[in-house]
Amino acid sequence: MPGRPALDLAPGLPERDADRLREVISGLLQLHDTMSQRAEAAAVADAYIALSDDGRHNFLRLLARDFWTDARKVDDAVAALRFGQNRRTDERRLRDVLVPPADRLLRLFSGLEGGVKFLVDLRADALRVGGDDVELTDLDRELRAQLATLFDVGLLELRRITWDAPAALLEKLIAYEAVHAINSWDDLKNRLDSDRRCYAFFHPAMPNEPLVFVEIALTVGLAKELAPLLDARAPDVDIERADTAVFYSISNCQPGLAGVNLGTALIKQVVEALRLDLPQLRRFVTLSPIPNFRTWVEAALDADGAGLTEGELELLPAEPARALARLSATDWDTDEAIRPALLALCARYLTSAPGGRALDPVANFHLSNGASVERIDWMADTSPLGRSRSFAIMTNYLYEADRIAERAEAYAARGEVPVSSEVRDLLRQ
Repeated sequence: MPGRPALDLAPGLPERDADRLREVISGLLQLHDTMSQRAEAAAVADAYIALSDDGRHNFLRLLARDFWTDARKVDDAVAALRFGQNRRTDERRLRDVLVPPADRLLRLFSGLEGGVKFLVDLRADALRVGGDDVELTDLDRELRAQLATLFDVGLLELRRITWDAPAALLEKLIAYEAVHAINSWDDLKNRLDSDRRCYAFFHPAMPNEPLVFVEIALTVGLAKELAPLLDARAPDVDIERADTAVFYSISNCQPGLAGVNLGTALIKQVVEALRLDLPQLRRFVTLSPIPNFRTWVEAALDADGAGLTEGELELLPAEPARALARLSATDWDTDEAIRPALLALCARYLTSAPGGRALDPVANFHLSNGASVERIDWMADTSPLGRSRSFAIMTNYLYEADRIAERAEAYAARGEVPVSSEVRDLLRQ
C-alpha cells in the first residue's frame, strides 16, 4: 500500500520494541479513518512477518495480555444489565466490552490484501511457537472462530486437479501430501491419471492455495491393499468398468486451519461430484491407516492383557507377555497364529468410542462424517511405516450417500459406530 508507515522492530521483539508496538496498535484501534487504520494495520502485519519465532511468540502474548477484555468494564456492564432501566442498550454495551481489542485487530488483518492468508499463517504460528502457553489459549480460540467464519464451506470452491494444472499448484500437492508421500513427478502424474481423481477446496482470497485435498483411485471391487493404488507401473483401470471410488489420502494443507473441519464437507461434495461424473460407481470407500493401533495393542499386552476381553485373550497364541515378544520379532508377520487375535483386537479398537469419540483419530474423522467401518484389511500396508503404526493393517470405511447424515448424527449424539457384518463377526470372537 503506497505511503504505508514503516515499523522497524528487532526480530526478537524485546520489551522496548514491544512498548512501541503496543502504542502503535492502541493508536490504530482508535483511528476513525478507514484508510489510515488499514495502512497502520498493514505496517504491523509487515513488521510481524519480519520477526523471529521468539518475536512472534512475544507478539502473540502481547495481543493476549494487553489487548484482551477489560475485567472492570465487563463487571460494570454486567451490573448495568442487572440493575439498569434500558435492557437492550445494556445488552449491547455488554456485548461490546466482551469483544477484545485483539479481535478488532485480527479483523483488520483479514481485510488487507493477502490478509486472509496472513491470518491463517498467524494461527499456524500460534500453534507452532505457542506450544503449551496457556496465555495464548483464548487468542487461539478467537483466531479459530474467525477462520471458521472466513472459511465457511459455502464460500469455498471445489476443484478437480489434473496433470494440466499449473506447475506451481502441482508442486504444492507434492509438498502438502501428508499421508502417502509423493516421491517424484512421475509418482504425481500416476496419481492424476485417467483412473485417478484429485479434488481440493480453494478460498476466493487464496485462489492458488489448496486448503485440503483428497486423492481417489477408481477400482473394480474393493481395494484391500495400498501398494497397487500407488504403483505407477500398475495397468490403468477402464473407468467405464470401475464400480468403486477409493479415497486413499486426504491432506490438510494449511496448519492454521487445524480444528476448522473442511474434510467433512470435502468428502460429501466429492461423493456427489463423482456420482454425477461416473454414475456407474456403486461404492465410495476409503483405504485408511490406523495410526495408533500398534501402540494400543502393545500397551495392553505389556499390562498382562489388562482391558482385553476373555475372548481376545483366548485368541492370543500365548500369554500376553510372550505374545508381545513374538510381535516384537522382525518376522512376526509369518506367524499366522497371531492373525485372528490382531484382527479381533483391531475391530474393537476401531469401534470403541468412550465418551462418544473413537479411540482412533482417523476412525473418529470418518465416523463423524457419516461413514461405517466396512472391512479390516490384513497386510494392506507392508511399508515400514504401516508396520510400525498398525502391524500393516488398514481399514475400509464405507460412505453410503443416502445414510451419511443419519450415521453422522447417530455417532455425534450417541457415539454409535456402524459396522458391516464382517466386522461384527470379528467383534464376536
